[in-house]
Amino acid sequence: MNKVIRKYEFIRTLVAISIALILGFIIILLLSNKPIESIYNFIIGPITKTRYIGNVITASIPLIFSGLAVSLLFESRQFNMGAEGVFYISGLVSAIIGIKFSLPFIIHPIIAVTFGAIIGALIIGLIGFFKAKYNSSELVLSLMFNSILYGIGLYFLNHYFREKNTVVLKSVAIKESALLTKLLPKMRIHSGIIVALITLIICHILMNKTKLGYEIKMTGSNSRFAEYSGININKTMIIVSLISGAIAGLGGSVEILGMYDSFKWTSLPGLGFDGALIAMLARNKPVNVLFSALFLAYIRIGADLMSRLTDIPAEMIGIMQGLIILMISGQKFLQSYKKKLIIKEVTKDEYSGTNN
Repeated sequence: MNKVIRKYEFIRTLVAISIALILGFIIILLLSNKPIESIYNFIIGPITKTRYIGNVITASIPLIFSGLAVSLLFESRQFNMGAEGVFYISGLVSAIIGIKFSLPFIIHPIIAVTFGAIIGALIIGLIGFFKAKYNSSELVLSLMFNSILYGIGLYFLNHYFREKNTVVLKSVAIKESALLTKLLPKMRIHSGIIVALITLIICHILMNKTKLGYEIKMTGSNSRFAEYSGININKTMIIVSLISGAIAGLGGSVEILGMYDSFKWTSLPGLGFDGALIAMLARNKPVNVLFSALFLAYIRIGADLMSRLTDIPAEMIGIMQGLIILMISGQKFLQSYKKKLIIKEVTKDEYSGTNN
């Protein structure tokens, strides 16, 4: 039966993506003066130059962290969107450490990223604590925390770390010793990709090979049964919140130290919210997060090329993302197909049992 469910979820996700892309192409055909060129730039553009391929990879790095963080929360049945605020404040904290301290080349980014992860763990962990202890709405709390963290971060950026010799709101330069190493400078690919892949592997092992991973899955799928089985669901929710926050904090820190020479986010980056879409596409599976992040990064770079080279705005990708979320989150989308698969599998099992 699990095989049938996996097949159904895969086909359901594939159909949702296909419908969104087809509707997007129809809109392009109706609005663009050069529809073929627009679609070409969208689909083929990201692989036409080495620099564009590098852009896809670097754009996927924060999405991997975001997808992993949200996937863990979703798997434990917590609709927590606090990764957005964590990305912002952890990025700022790591930038401040890069600005204020003088440390050796390798040690400096490790310390900065570690502090970003700790801040993230404390923030999401606090939300998880309120959820576990008082059954507070984690969605409301996390959205509230996003606004609070943004306000605090913007205040410190503007009053204590702002670059004075420019009209643009950004921090003073981060010391070079704190910046992540560029593995392929021409493609802008930095060592954050290694951190992201290691984090992904650890999450895969955690969810599939450990007792904690089993407890997280059980808490998410049936909390009452998990409690009857001896699982401390409150403790599990707090632990998974701490881990998720640390991953989101890593993501914000790695993005700032890998892609910028100063802190330049004057608004919430949106990367935390992207995690929800990636988690849906990946069905909360860590390995699938990699492919979902690369897919989202690819279509975004394609949309950016399309907007710069043709007459279709990059906001078109927002329509496609919305359609994908709408269909994947809809419980009744392709429900009849699911029933057919289950009936077919049951009939097959009964037929095999009769023959035996």
